[in-house]
Amino acid sequence: MALTTIVTRDVPARFHGFLSSAMLEISPGVFVSPRMNKSVRNRIWDVLSDWHEQLNEGSLVMVWRDINETGVIGLAYLGVAPRTLVEVDGMWLTRRTKSQNAL
Repeated sequence: MALTTIVTRDVPARFHGFLSSAMLEISPGVFVSPRMNKSVRNRIWDVLSDWHEQLNEGSLVMVWRDINETGVIGLAYLGVAPRTLVEVDGMWLTRRTKSQNAL
């Protein structure tokens, strides 16, 4: 089990209510759980994904420790352009991919 963080932006109140039932809101729109296992994390993300698909409002990002991913960080996004972690000269950077609407 590892620390899981979900950051919300411009989402309907139901997202906040749902996340508050399973996680601690440490700042407006920032939810953390110090010991969330993978199955709980996946169930929460499934609910959020379903709601976001139906409502198509706001954005969410989830971050957790994942030893199989670059930088040992797992990332999941809804509503924002995806980012990937890349190593450049020994430093970890985020690379933002262009959205389909970008010129």
